[in-house]
Amino acid sequence: MAYRTVIVGTDGSASSFRAVSAAASLAAATGATLVLACAYLPMRESERVAAADRLGALAYKVSGSTPADDALRAARGHAAAAGASDVVLAAEQGDAVDVLVSLAARHRADLLVVGNRGLNSLAGRLLGSVPSAVSHRASCDVLIVRTTDGGR
Repeated sequence: MAYRTVIVGTDGSASSFRAVSAAASLAAATGATLVLACAYLPMRESERVAAADRLGALAYKVSGSTPADDALRAARGHAAAAGASDVVLAAEQGDAVDVLVSLAARHRADLLVVGNRGLNSLAGRLLGSVPSAVSHRASCDVLIVRTTDGGR
């Protein structure tokens, strides 16, 4: 099966960029469109005011979708280095699982890629994690990339 649309979630962390690189390599090999996705939550008013006080004119860098947009720009560099040429950026407000599943449906994705971070933690085992929840809710194939050592 050749994938036509691959979605990968990133939060700007080094481990998420490993998932981006894996998804980008796969997208490049199959000629698929790669959708880089980053979910963000709105900043509480008290946090926004505190950031504005500390950062002054640079406060915009930590509010709204700006951090997600920054993460996506960095992820695009990793995707390009891995060979992806048809790349779409998607920063959306909401919970990571909801955003990834929604984007996969909207883009009619064939594959959704996430890193394994969260699967090996106690909280992940008890409460669920993004990779676990996505694998249960997505209506397309899900690839969980090993982005952490996890005791290896």
